Amino acid sequence: MTIPKALTIAGSDSSGGAGLQADLKTFQELGVYGMTAITTIVSMDPKDWSHKVFPIAIETLQAQLDTILSIGVDAMKTGMLGTPEIVEVAARAIDEHNLKNVVVDPVMVCKGTDEVMQPDNLVSLRDVLVPRATVVTPNLFEAAQLSGHGPIKTLDDMKEAAEAIHKLGVAYVLIKGGAKLAGERAIDLLYDGNTFEVLESERFDTTYTHGAGCTTSAAIAAGLAKGDSVRDAIWTAKKFITEAIRLGFPLNGYVGPTHHGAYRQSGCCC
Repeated sequence: MTIPKALTIAGSDSSGGAGLQADLKTFQELGVYGMTAITTIVSMDPKDWSHKVFPIAIETLQAQLDTILSIGVDAMKTGMLGTPEIVEVAARAIDEHNLKNVVVDPVMVCKGTDEVMQPDNLVSLRDVLVPRATVVTPNLFEAAQLSGHGPIKTLDDMKEAAEAIHKLGVAYVLIKGGAKLAGERAIDLLYDGNTFEVLESERFDTTYTHGAGCTTSAAIAAGLAKGDSVRDAIWTAKKFITEAIRLGFPLNGYVGPTHHGAYRQSGCCC
């Protein structure tokens, strides 16, 4: 029996809802064997849920990648990378091992904040990693930062940002508008350099969306690992995260994650 394999180069979310924990849950739900290279450890202060970020030493990250890439992977994704040096390590792994099906989730902030954690990291993501990606999956804030567009408030804004990001060298741009874009539906936009495709789904009045971005990009990587086309992988990811948000739940008084088992429980097949 052969199971497709996927790598996530990402941070560890101690609360379990985002980061590599969300990635592994998503891989498992979609029938993919997941492996992890931890870049950072994120903890939360129980008193106010403020975040602390602890980068992993470069040597430790490289040792993890050496282990995983000696096995081989069918797809990979990146999440929180933390420093420009870590971005460089991820890019070098892609080049040296000729990795295909690369999904870049350009994580720039922890949920609940609106300032880029590492401005230098934005430059590295934009100039070093995004051009190596098959798919990049920014949310509205990240798309504005990568494109230099300014605040994105409309579908036309999303299209302009997608065109700018595509010019960086990535094959496919998926801008996640979700419930933050005005309207009655949750809207995402896919652009391949020629055609815009709007992905719509039901919109939910909920704050239980912790880990939604990580989960979406992991679902895309899982689809690519299984041999799906980019478009099919993205549409499956859209359905997966829609169900996960539909059944999101409160974890404590500060955060509520998406429910990674919801897609399977709804009767969707992998």
